[in-house]
Amino acid sequence: MAGHVQDRWYKVEIGTDGKTRRMKSDRYGLGLRYRARYIGPDGTEKSKSFPDKQKRLADVWLTNIEADMARGQYIDPRAARTTFREYTERWIAALTTDLASRAAVEGRLRLHALPYLGTRPIGSFQPEHIRDWNRQLESAVASASYRRLIFDAVSSVLTAAVDDRLLASNPCRARSVKAPRPAPSRVHPWSASQVFAVRAGLPERYQAMTDVGGGCGLRQGEIFGLAVDNIGDLGWLYVRQQVKKVRGSLVFAPPKRGKLRDVPLDPEVSVALTEHLKRFPPVDVTLPWVTPTGPKVTHRLAFTSSIGTALWSNGFNDERWKPALAAAGIIPVPDKGQRYAAAREHGMHALRHFYASVLLDAGENIKALSLYLGHSDPGFTLRVYTHLMPSSETRTRKAISAMYRAAGRAHDGPETAQAA
Repeated sequence: MAGHVQDRWYKVEIGTDGKTRRMKSDRYGLGLRYRARYIGPDGTEKSKSFPDKQKRLADVWLTNIEADMARGQYIDPRAARTTFREYTERWIAALTTDLASRAAVEGRLRLHALPYLGTRPIGSFQPEHIRDWNRQLESAVASASYRRLIFDAVSSVLTAAVDDRLLASNPCRARSVKAPRPAPSRVHPWSASQVFAVRAGLPERYQAMTDVGGGCGLRQGEIFGLAVDNIGDLGWLYVRQQVKKVRGSLVFAPPKRGKLRDVPLDPEVSVALTEHLKRFPPVDVTLPWVTPTGPKVTHRLAFTSSIGTALWSNGFNDERWKPALAAAGIIPVPDKGQRYAAAREHGMHALRHFYASVLLDAGENIKALSLYLGHSDPGFTLRVYTHLMPSSETRTRKAISAMYRAAGRAHDGPETAQAA
């Protein structure tokens, strides 16, 4: 057995005749009678007390402790009393992700998990507790996508608790617990006319952004961080940094997931950038690198505010981008005194979707598109954009039509126009 059960109501004494006698102790009749004691894997003594007439339960408990240690499933009862809040604070402090990602995860846990689960001992979690919290979360957060991010953060904390031997299993992964499921959605790319209508609705100093987004597939932060030395003269655009907000401050940082990449620069986009830089000369902007306390880095940016500073996404979206969307008829014009409606699907990311749709329609392969977009996995690119790929019958029609045109036998009559 892993230890022994002590009867605290009795003690053993050796009499004058050398024989042992069982005598009542000073604790007789007071408090819990039995104390099960054992040495844990960390070398320290652990114990649990049981009342009178429950020695059998103490023996069973001790036997289970021994079995758990033999199976490698031992959980320290004292450590498992650590609350979810206490453990989460330690888990967040040990995260090794970038500061912006860490701040986002911390915000989700502090706002939507700790107020509900914070006081519960980490070792006491059962699937029913996660199901109850899930129902409360559904009432508090409308977006299923955001609920899934919150759920995943809690699940990550509890997985770490399992690894640290504070919890037997992760209740978020129980069969009876259903993680929030965002409604399936498909990317619906803009048409070229919509892209150019939005371009026309932007102030002139920002119009070339649509060329970089729609013609090179850059993310918003990468457009904000585009420097003149990233614009090659041999038909390439080099994505090396972005401008992002970290804990309320702007910083320069590598592109998402550190994916530095080279993107083909179309002559039309190159001309648009050249004309932009003539009308709005680039500005040297100095920001910290990666974190607000990081070393200062200076880049000569192609796009800045009217006072020569780096652009903030929130201000740009509300004051420049949404008015352009409304001018293009993509979102409604708000009533006087009202704000523009939320338009997440029509953010600057829509330009990346447009870029992907143009390349796929032209027959570009998924691997190349994934590389140009800076995705870490071509499989992700395929899952997002597979419905935009031309079907086999479309490719067949285009191939046969191309053959007729090459042979000089193409028809220019109304039937051809109708079929096209």
